[in-house]
Amino acid sequence: MAVTNGSSTNGLIVSFGEMLIDFVPTASGVSLAEAPGFLKAPGGAPANVAIAVARLGGKSAFIGKLGDDEFGRMLAGILTENGVSADGVNFDKGARTALAFVTLRADGEREFMFYRNPSADMLLTPDELNLELIRSAKVFHYGSISLIVEPCRSAHLKAMEVAKEAGALLSYDPNLRLPLWPSAEYAKEQIMSIWEKADVIKVSDEELVFLTGSSKVDDEDAMSLWHDKLKLLLVTLGAKGCRYYTKHFRGTVGGYHVETVDTTGAGDSFVGALLGKIVDDHSILEDEARLKAVLEYACACGAITTTKKGAIPALPTHSQVAALLDAPK
Repeated sequence: MAVTNGSSTNGLIVSFGEMLIDFVPTASGVSLAEAPGFLKAPGGAPANVAIAVARLGGKSAFIGKLGDDEFGRMLAGILTENGVSADGVNFDKGARTALAFVTLRADGEREFMFYRNPSADMLLTPDELNLELIRSAKVFHYGSISLIVEPCRSAHLKAMEVAKEAGALLSYDPNLRLPLWPSAEYAKEQIMSIWEKADVIKVSDEELVFLTGSSKVDDEDAMSLWHDKLKLLLVTLGAKGCRYYTKHFRGTVGGYHVETVDTTGAGDSFVGALLGKIVDDHSILEDEARLKAVLEYACACGAITTTKKGAIPALPTHSQVAALLDAPK
């Protein structure tokens, strides 16, 4: 199949983890209690990545568990409407689809309140995994929220193992959400417990500070997270772009100036764009010029995603990205 729009349409990217409903205040810069109303927006980082890939012309699938309820069925429908395979989606009759209330501060950054007690995504078991789908992945992407509790943690570990054995590139975005973890110490321990399995890791500048215990973001701190099997480490810097680290080179890619409304999903858009570009050509990770071009594209995707409320509604198409890339920075 030919490449028609800047992303690969061949290799399958399988994203594993949570999908949920984000409720975003209709007014920015207010607390949850002060919000006059909420906008319902589908979300969940791994699902966002899968839809980001598909919207840019790539081939993706999502594996996870939803409640057998109105919201769960709606989310499964949103996957298929966006061209994402839902063959790996399970439904739980006894647990609800997860909800998250996301406050938008005046600076566009977010605060979270989650409703998971437990939610269906936490109850995915290893036996429910679609192993055939996992084995067909060229890239297998995941976060850390699925590591918090059993049985989902065991399902996560099995899925990673099956994907690796089948030759997939493993992509990890910890996507730290401290309110979901019993403690910061446990969060760090579990996030790092699978660190050395990944081929590509993306962390935000805030996550880098959390994981290293440093008060700054510099090359030395970033490289303290390096491991021998890693092919690419990325540190996203919000509007400032990102830093990249490989075995042979490192550097920085600048961001794009846009009118930021809501940063929800920006990192997922960045990851989806990156994975869609490298899925059929992992050698890009060893060629600095080509990698920089891919990261510029990914940064543009992240920037566009901040210009609307909610994650999935804001994920860009290739034509939107091309327009931003062609515009003066």
